[in-house]
Amino acid sequence: MTDYKNEFIDRNWLLKKAGQHKKRLISANFIAVIATLISVPIPLLMPLMVDEVLLHNPAGGIAFMNNFLPGQWQQPASYIVVIFLCVIVMRTTSQVLNILQSRQFTLVSKTITYTIRSKLIDKLGRISIRQYETRGSGGINAHIVTDIETIDQFIGTTLSRFLISFLTVLGTAVILLWIDWRLGLFILLVNPLVVFFSRKLGSRVKHLKKKENQSFEKFQNRLIETLDGIYQLRASNREKEFLNQLKNQADDIRSSADKYAWQSEAAGRFSFLLFLLGFELFRAVAMLMVLMSDLTIGQIFAVFGYLWFMLSPVQELLNIQFSWYGAAAAIKRINSLLQLEEERRPVSKVNPFINSRSIDIKINNLNFSYDAESRVLNDLSLHIPAGKKVALVGSSGGGKSTLIQLLIGVYQHSGGEILFNGQKSTEIGFDIIRDNISVVLQQPVLFNDSLRNNLALGAAYDDSQLWQALNVAQLSDLMEQLTEGLDTQLGRQGIRLSGGQRQRVAIARMVLSDPQFVILDEATSALDTATESALHHALNTFLAGRTTLIVAHRLSAVKQADIIYVLEEGKVTQSGTHIDLVEQDGLYQTLYGTVQSH
Repeated sequence: MTDYKNEFIDRNWLLKKAGQHKKRLISANFIAVIATLISVPIPLLMPLMVDEVLLHNPAGGIAFMNNFLPGQWQQPASYIVVIFLCVIVMRTTSQVLNILQSRQFTLVSKTITYTIRSKLIDKLGRISIRQYETRGSGGINAHIVTDIETIDQFIGTTLSRFLISFLTVLGTAVILLWIDWRLGLFILLVNPLVVFFSRKLGSRVKHLKKKENQSFEKFQNRLIETLDGIYQLRASNREKEFLNQLKNQADDIRSSADKYAWQSEAAGRFSFLLFLLGFELFRAVAMLMVLMSDLTIGQIFAVFGYLWFMLSPVQELLNIQFSWYGAAAAIKRINSLLQLEEERRPVSKVNPFINSRSIDIKINNLNFSYDAESRVLNDLSLHIPAGKKVALVGSSGGGKSTLIQLLIGVYQHSGGEILFNGQKSTEIGFDIIRDNISVVLQQPVLFNDSLRNNLALGAAYDDSQLWQALNVAQLSDLMEQLTEGLDTQLGRQGIRLSGGQRQRVAIARMVLSDPQFVILDEATSALDTATESALHHALNTFLAGRTTLIVAHRLSAVKQADIIYVLEEGKVTQSGTHIDLVEQDGLYQTLYGTVQSH
């Protein structure tokens, strides 16, 4: 499979992709040519009957029809009916062919836009967490949905009409030149001026579309954040303020969209006005040609017919430039997403987890900062022995959560090293590391889906494995509530569950993944004392022999650790067992008191 990881979307990329559908495009072009050959003569037929039938000047048209019509039908009314029927058949056939041609372009455009969307989805898996935190999900969502739809409209709809419109104008030009080369030449020379001035008008409004999209992106970001935090906002009685902010941002969209809409509409109408003025000019010149040349009344009607016949395709050609401005802006925004910083993913040279039940982790002189100003981890060194339970404690901001993010490769350390079973993390692919580590967070993410899918997360487990994991996670209370068993819907962010139940669902996920290294980050903070005690008892059996890192404030979670590290300002200031640390002066004693108090 071809890797387009480092490719950006541009005109050459689109042409390259279109070239992969050469047969379909050739057939579309062939259909377009046939449709044009059928439709272009239509305006010529009826007006020429004026000369040959109504003005009684028989010529080639009547002679041709007489070859097929019976003698009794060779009269003016029959000629008009025959031409009328021919026009109906030609128009119908032309429209059917146009639909077929459009269908071919639509298939090509949908395939190309699917490729772009797949490319962006692949990119989502590589974007660094830092970029997600900076940009928010709303803006990224806009790239994948609205921007690609803009490109789809340009490729599928606009370009399919371009071919028909261009060929129609070309065919019309040939016939106008055939009717009277001077008049045809005049029309064809003036039309490019209309297009030129229309392009000038279009270029003046394209920047307004960018403003509209930026306003929509900001609104979408804030909308997602507000919906995700609606419970907290309602509980704090701040819902109204945030909804008012959304209204203000919606008003920004209205304002920028209004400017773009009316100014682009005005530019389009002025473009059309230029064509209408040109049309009136052509009509006046055509009538002058009747006075000054041998142009007949029927021919002048044909010229008028072709001027109206050109109206739609010329307008389509003018509209294509506006569609291109929108598509070009969308491509630029998509490329800005493709340029975002990616998560570092070293190629795995070793796999230290093979044939190993537990993992030994050594952290040597680790440094990290989110910005250039202050370090979060400062020459941090500690050892998490294989098969042992290790606890991290400390005040907020001490670096505990940051260390977890470095262990699973969400962020990259700026100095020092992390060793898994003696192998540097930089030598191991993070996909391998994450396959062997399970992190249970204080606020686990649950999806608006069934319990089954929230537990499995796309992996394949049988029902007995799922029920066993729920048993280990002490979710008997949840099981009693399950009206539809494992297919019970949990709602957005697991809203149908309590905070403690959500945490235990996350623990059940961890049990299913059967990891070698378990990280519990405040994983039982929402549980009552009795439930937590039962859960620890059940987990002790499961965690036996597995390396476990516990980040917690609760003493009940910390006391069970074999080794406790106290983190202050990004470095270890104390280490030992609970009994050792409560007898030492320091932060641990401040947090948990003396041994006599327990």
